[in-house]
Amino acid sequence: MPVVSIRPSIGAAEYPTLAAIWRGAVDATHDFLAEADRDEIETRLQSDYFPAVVLAVAERDGRPVGFSGVLDGTLEMLFVDATHRDSGIGTALLAHAIKDHAVTTVDVNEQNASAAGFYAHRGFEVVGRSETDEAGRPYPLLHLRLSRPA
Repeated sequence: MPVVSIRPSIGAAEYPTLAAIWRGAVDATHDFLAEADRDEIETRLQSDYFPAVVLAVAERDGRPVGFSGVLDGTLEMLFVDATHRDSGIGTALLAHAIKDHAVTTVDVNEQNASAAGFYAHRGFEVVGRSETDEAGRPYPLLHLRLSRPA
């Protein structure tokens, strides 16, 4: 399997590529998300969400295959190209976020059992729950904190 490298985002020039990765990942893992909500989130990725975080991009063979976004010790986003799932990219991005950006917390959609399991397996535990997401949409969030390094 080719090596994964993690690098800082080059900025707005690669936002369309990251948005495409986001869309494929969400389509593959967020079947609970209403189409209208998914579309609304997607319209804000490049203008609001990407510029608000420190983005790291995972590459394989020189091509972006995933990314993470961190703000103040919180992992705000982590998405892996749907065709590269379960190949270590998410783990590499999370390890980078923990080591290089001091990430200790993350919120995950309660309906996304695979993501909740991913973080639990890597040392995160549930410390709280919200009935809605940060925009007030009906998608409960689990609030996780790193209890032990993976």
